[in-house]
Amino acid sequence: MTDRNFFTLILSSLALGFLWSLNNPHDLFTWFLEVFPVIAGVLILSLTYPKFKFSRLAYSLMWCHAIILLIGGHYTYAEVPLFNWLRDSFELSRNHYDRVAHFFQGFSPAIVAREILLRNSPLQPGKWLFFTVTCICLAFSAFYELIEWWVAEATGTAAEAFLGTQGDVWDTQWDMALALLGATTSLLLLRKTHDHFLANLEK
Repeated sequence: MTDRNFFTLILSSLALGFLWSLNNPHDLFTWFLEVFPVIAGVLILSLTYPKFKFSRLAYSLMWCHAIILLIGGHYTYAEVPLFNWLRDSFELSRNHYDRVAHFFQGFSPAIVAREILLRNSPLQPGKWLFFTVTCICLAFSAFYELIEWWVAEATGTAAEAFLGTQGDVWDTQWDMALALLGATTSLLLLRKTHDHFLANLEK
């Protein structure tokens, strides 16, 4: 399979996921807020594809992240059925699907940021690249929390499902901490695999 065919497969499967997510969502306004990053990301990737093609690993991680967002948008993060079942079965304090999502908010972007820096900056694999990518992911997570705050201020109670705090006063800090954990985990586990995919990029 060529890289172009792989990219087409990614977009096609995301289109199916998007249609499923849009079909009778829990709340249409919350759905739009949650899936807007997917819409924006697909547009950016499609427009930039002729000039900058990511590795298959990067595209795969972006796909996983997008699917997580589409599921969260359909149900809202606090009402994803599987995680409601886990909450009830193991007597957990909350639905933890949003924790998974925020872990991936660092895990997937870490490889994307690493790839952009390796291909468009003087940075080479090593401590400074690791540090820079981690800082970028943490900054992205913090900025997303600011967006949630701004939306909540602008729309009031309409954004409660978007915030998804579930009564946890430390929810914002948890979100950023998990994104940081996701970024460092991704870099530690996947950096060598990522280097292999970069070495085999189609020109």
